[in-house]
Amino acid sequence: MKLAMVRSAAGTTFDRPRLARVDDQTVQIYPDGAGTLDDYIRKPAPTALTGPSQPAPLDQVTFDAPVRRVNRDILCTGWNYWDHFEEGYGKRGGQDPQERPAHPTFFTKGPHAIVGPTDPIAVDLELAQAWDYEVEIAVIIGTQGRSIPAERAWEHVFGMCVANDMTARDIQRQHGGQWFKGKSIDATMPIGPWVTTMDAIDDPAALELRCLLNGQVLQQARVGQMAFDIPTLIAELSWGMTLYPGDVLLTGTPAGVGYAREPQILLQPGDVLVSEVVGLGRLHNAVQSVPLHEYLR
Repeated sequence: MKLAMVRSAAGTTFDRPRLARVDDQTVQIYPDGAGTLDDYIRKPAPTALTGPSQPAPLDQVTFDAPVRRVNRDILCTGWNYWDHFEEGYGKRGGQDPQERPAHPTFFTKGPHAIVGPTDPIAVDLELAQAWDYEVEIAVIIGTQGRSIPAERAWEHVFGMCVANDMTARDIQRQHGGQWFKGKSIDATMPIGPWVTTMDAIDDPAALELRCLLNGQVLQQARVGQMAFDIPTLIAELSWGMTLYPGDVLLTGTPAGVGYAREPQILLQPGDVLVSEVVGLGRLHNAVQSVPLHEYLR
């Protein structure tokens, strides 16, 4: 099942995004009273997806980000494809680790980075110069758990979607090697276009990620190439720390990021970024100049 939030359909713009189910080329849109996908993930209502719905053609629908009300910061994984870990050697501003990590590397990013699957993503060349892309799979937790054994991890997953962990690399390097600040800039993390529930994913390890910039494929890998598979990520992250329904976990990006290339490929206003996972959907975002450095109340 593919569940989404819809802003508009067939020429009608809703007062607020509506819960919807995507069925091939048709989107079934539920009434406002059905709640949001954030609500459904936390407490699935038996009647939420069985009531009356309004069908609309897929190509006439504008989607919002499927999840916005995260419980805390977005949970993230670094260096989870060894080719990405190794491509950055000598290019991290003196912040290279001495060896491959023996355990997953976790960090967080602020939730105000979230934008929808076709929204503009913000860059500001006054704020930072080195804007980079990172296609990833986002795992949405559906069942609470602490110290979850890896063999039971999938029981706690509601579904998956596509995300891009866009990063201001120069800001990332300026703050002692921690990643939070450079990855939490407003309106820089597209996610969506919908959440595919686990019963509709035959083999997560076979999912293929791709990132295209202005039509050029810059990243391509399969989930099976991860350094630490998704059950291991969930087991390690939940060790002594409760995961809750609605938590969002980004699972890492493969090789091909812009800062590690020679010459570097960095995002500029006017670029078009496409992030896709075959079977989970595609994000299509224009890069837009936004004066993020200006004082705003």
